[in-house]
Amino acid sequence: MSIAKFMNIGNGSVVAVNRIISILSPESAPVKRLVQDARDKGFLIDATYGKKTRTIFVMDSEHVVLSAVNNETITARMMEYTD
Repeated sequence: MSIAKFMNIGNGSVVAVNRIISILSPESAPVKRLVQDARDKGFLIDATYGKKTRTIFVMDSEHVVLSAVNNETITARMMEYTD
């Protein structure tokens, strides 16, 4: 049995590291469509608390999580969890 590891994604929100499929930047049109599709299906989790979206997580549960933390900061945090 493994212990779940959680990563801070800003504003007191966390995600389960082992459930992340992809970490994306929000600028491209395909990513914007991905976010809109998740919103339409009820799978969008907005953890930005009204701030600008800087990082998008695609989870293995089909959820899409928005974060206001810079992609570079998230990537550095993810490196702490790689073995």
